[in-house]
Amino acid sequence: MPALHPTIKIRHATTADAAAILEIYNHEVQFETSTFDLVPRTLEAQETWISARSGAFSAIVAIDENDRVVGFGALSEYRDRAAYKTSVENSVYVKRDLARSGIGKLILTNLLQQAADSGFHAVMARIEASSHASRGLHESCGFSLVGIEREIGRKFGRWLDVALMQCLLHEIG
Repeated sequence: MPALHPTIKIRHATTADAAAILEIYNHEVQFETSTFDLVPRTLEAQETWISARSGAFSAIVAIDENDRVVGFGALSEYRDRAAYKTSVENSVYVKRDLARSGIGKLILTNLLQQAADSGFHAVMARIEASSHASRGLHESCGFSLVGIEREIGRKFGRWLDVALMQCLLHEIG
């Protein structure tokens, strides 16, 4: 993997980042299987999503030397039942033309630190199973494959499997 450009920085997302996040996310909605959303988000919906996130669930962005958003990530509630409150799910998205540049690892590493600092025990990732790059990224950050949900989603006229990966925060450095 090429070295991450040293000028990439991570910060909390603001509603001013909504259009840039929307561009990255809607590309994935329309052309990729990294999200199972089928309908592109509106700018208003993206602004609402950012505004609703706070504390441990704040969205973060990766910005380049020109303050352009090149990726984003967030932690979300894993399940709504009380016994799951110590677990969260992560999401990481990077501009496609910057894939495999280390930006995703920088985002994910920051999310894991955010989860640890917030007192969570486990971080889960649900990844379209054929996405070897995303699975490799998560594995490189301490995640292990814990299962495959077969034919759990349908997009672009085909059935998709989901790899469920887990990171127990006390097991990573």
